[in-house]
Amino acid sequence: GAAGERRPAPPPRDALLLAVANLNGVAGLLPYNLSLEVVMAIEAGLGDLPLFPFSSPSASWSNDPVSFLQSLCHTVVVQGVSAILAFPQSRGEMLELDFVSAALRIPVVSIVLGEFPRRSPNPLHLQMSLENSLSSDAEVTFSILAMNNWFNFSLMLCQEEWNITDFLTQQSSKFHLGSIINITANLTSTSELLNYLQFYLENIKDTTSTMVMFGCDMEKTRRIFEITTRFGVMRPELHWIIGDAQNVEELRTEGLPLGLIAHGKTTQAVFEHYVQDAMELVARAVAAATMIQPELALIPSTTNCMDTDERNITSGQYLSKFLANTTFDGLSGHIKVKGSSIVSSENNFFIWNLQHDPVGNPMWTRLGSWQEGKIIMDYGIWPEQAQRHKNHMQHPTRLHLRVVTLIEHPFVFTRDVDDEGLCPAGQLCLDPLTNDSAVLDNLFETLHRGNDTVPIELKKCCYGYCIDLLEKLAEDMNFDFDLYIVGDGKYGAWKNGHWTGLVGDLLAGTAHMAVTSFSINTARSQVIDFTSPFFSTSLGILVRTRDTAAPIGAFMWPLHWTMWLGIFVALHITAIFLTLYEWKSPFGMTPKGRNRNKVFSFSSALNVCYAILFGRTAAIKTPKCWTGRFLMNLWAIFCLFCLSTYTANLAAVMVGEKIYEELSGIHDPKLHHPSQGFRFGTVRESSAEDYVRQSFPEMHEYMRRYNVPATPDGVAYLKHDPEKLDAFIMDKALLDYEVSIDADCKLLTVGKPFAIEGYGIGLPPNSPLTSNISDLISQYKSHGFMDVLHDKWYKVVPCGKRSFAVTETLQMGIKHFSGLFVMLCIGFGLSILTTIGEHIVYRLVLPRIKKKSKMKYWLHTSQRLHRALNSSFIEDKCQPKTKRVEKRSHVGNSQHAVWNTANLGNCHRKKYICTDEGQNEVTIRQHQDILLPQVRRETPASLTTNGKAESFNIPRTSVMQELMELEKQIEIIKQELQLAMDRKSELEEYQRTNRTAEP
Repeated sequence: GAAGERRPAPPPRDALLLAVANLNGVAGLLPYNLSLEVVMAIEAGLGDLPLFPFSSPSASWSNDPVSFLQSLCHTVVVQGVSAILAFPQSRGEMLELDFVSAALRIPVVSIVLGEFPRRSPNPLHLQMSLENSLSSDAEVTFSILAMNNWFNFSLMLCQEEWNITDFLTQQSSKFHLGSIINITANLTSTSELLNYLQFYLENIKDTTSTMVMFGCDMEKTRRIFEITTRFGVMRPELHWIIGDAQNVEELRTEGLPLGLIAHGKTTQAVFEHYVQDAMELVARAVAAATMIQPELALIPSTTNCMDTDERNITSGQYLSKFLANTTFDGLSGHIKVKGSSIVSSENNFFIWNLQHDPVGNPMWTRLGSWQEGKIIMDYGIWPEQAQRHKNHMQHPTRLHLRVVTLIEHPFVFTRDVDDEGLCPAGQLCLDPLTNDSAVLDNLFETLHRGNDTVPIELKKCCYGYCIDLLEKLAEDMNFDFDLYIVGDGKYGAWKNGHWTGLVGDLLAGTAHMAVTSFSINTARSQVIDFTSPFFSTSLGILVRTRDTAAPIGAFMWPLHWTMWLGIFVALHITAIFLTLYEWKSPFGMTPKGRNRNKVFSFSSALNVCYAILFGRTAAIKTPKCWTGRFLMNLWAIFCLFCLSTYTANLAAVMVGEKIYEELSGIHDPKLHHPSQGFRFGTVRESSAEDYVRQSFPEMHEYMRRYNVPATPDGVAYLKHDPEKLDAFIMDKALLDYEVSIDADCKLLTVGKPFAIEGYGIGLPPNSPLTSNISDLISQYKSHGFMDVLHDKWYKVVPCGKRSFAVTETLQMGIKHFSGLFVMLCIGFGLSILTTIGEHIVYRLVLPRIKKKSKMKYWLHTSQRLHRALNSSFIEDKCQPKTKRVEKRSHVGNSQHAVWNTANLGNCHRKKYICTDEGQNEVTIRQHQDILLPQVRRETPASLTTNGKAESFNIPRTSVMQELMELEKQIEIIKQELQLAMDRKSELEEYQRTNRTAEP
């Protein structure tokens, strides 16, 4: 910074050096290890530093302004000055600094004794006044008046030259100024003063309840009250306020009435405090600008004093924007910039009230303080004014407030009153459907009378989260309240030149407090007061879920496709190993294994594995070797766990999938670029609509047509069939409650929460109740009272845990199993193809394989295929029925004995071997053929094991010899027949016991 002053007095120089030392010692004031430096420029010079040519009168300025600016500009550019701190003492010097700031485009902060009026504000030239502004006294006085609802008042002036312009400009439309009593002119004697006061006080007794005194020192004030009290002119019901800031050390109690209100500064600021606050203002602005664009904030953009680029913003202009928006609590008061060119140092004021001490003596008692335009009370409620009766004792009464609310579940519910117009539970509230103060006054006045004539349809019983909180506050703060529902059903927004809803009622004085789910946002906070948040929430998006029928392949969903693939791969691998173990074992069911009658092939292994997997109870061939049986049981355990998992997940997935609009949050493309008729909205004039309007104007313009009057309407539009809304944006606290009480379990909040906010209690501006209610809310949070309220009104069984919902979802119809029926129909079609394939194999493939000498052994793969390839009989059309009996014989060369019991007819020359298909693997010993006598003497033929006939010669003997041999043969045949019958019985018994085991 650079400092220039009118005279080389040491106080500015010492104050500047002290301020630099103090601010450089503040940690974190400037980023990037930057430090604050000051460049001195005084008329007498200081070492090698350049001079600021502030002469009086300045010849260089009046004769050659261009040279003056060049000299000053080079000083600023060479030294890298960010801002100029000056101490002008005349209006001419203020004009020079205006010209310097505009020409060089560098911020200038001027510290002046009294504020210089200017025609137009200059954002590059700020002035900071050392004198307390009269506007501050006016603001404090109006805060006291508004706090007590003293809207009708009169003024009493004790000094003729006293300027009350600032006070009058602060007056708003809600205040009514009565008479202005000027006691400064020719009122030297007591009688004249008494007559004057008696005349005016008598005139204002019906129109004014409060008297504000300006320009009256403590001695004159005491004299006025002594005269009015002695002669009975003082009205007991009149409230008195001293409008000028007082020094606490000069306050007196003698002769002053009880209830008198005064205010004064908490600390007395000195010149050094203002200098340090001005430098800190520049430092904070530089720090804020550096965090955004450090190259523009730290490097001066003016390099040529005579050639400035008007197209680009300079570092000084960039810094001035941050100066106008910098506020902090300084040594001289609360620092902020008003009107872009006035640096206001608002002092904090104490507010005192004249009361009795415990022993009955009058004393000044501090009630609170005035900070940043608001009164902060030291105690719970502003005390009632002293009642001026003969004993001068104070009789406080219970405060009575009017509270407005808005129905929003679960914070505020309503129900009808009983037949007598009373509320057995909850608070009686009115629903007047208007915000007219006169109508409300009449209704509540009628309600409090003994003969209540308020229509019963206007009476409601209010209860809920906020009503419990309001009752707790009324108990702890000792006040009564009348409760009514806001007439237009709106939270409040700026519309058609005025505020609507809750905000409008508070500003109009219709209500003293607004208690509901009242969101705290910037626009509302600028016009009304909010307590600290009692409930933290954010904005969310509500959508509706829709149940869809399970698709065709839903029965496959319990297991992932990789699991299905793994199961069937494992099945075939297990079947391969079962087959290998059985054929390699000496005890297996194979032709080489313990003379088995049946063979365990690969097809048998597949049949075993599929039967175990799907729980099929058909007859199967089980492996006989120990390894095969162990592997089969291991496969059974594997299938048990797979089927258990499948069954457990089947019901959950067969009910169908719940689909909904998938939104990632407020930045989702469906909201910013809606297509295909996507509809979404929010509540009109709510905090959610205000957020969307400010952050996303185009989105707000689209959704305006779908906005609804209240939250229940938005929920109803979502649940309407067909839907009227696809998504609903509102406070997540309200949406979560709607989801939790949704009987159909069709509502769902989606996306990330956004726009974190809180619910607070709304109060009129500068209300004295704000800080006290905020303190109580903080205590309620720390003591767990707010948690109790949350559990009471939010403890609802979620949808996922409701028994009726689960029972409903388990009722699965045929649509859920449509995939199984489709699969069965596909199986019927594939079976036809399989049948065609069998015929193709039998008629085309097998004949080709039979012609080859190799590839005829298929017993390990399929018995039926092996039989088809190795059968030795030939079909003959002339053999309708042939019965062959094979028996085991031990005679002769152990060849087969064959009997043909069929009637051969024309085919008597041919013999056939028809072996039992079930016994083709059993080795049968050969028996010698027995030759029957031939009538036609045909040569007998013997049958070999491969079914071919072979003729041989028989010696010719006599008939007797032949008969004897026949008889011997008959005896042998009888014995063999007996053995054959026994064997037959054994085989039939074996067949009966193993019939169920046959494939």
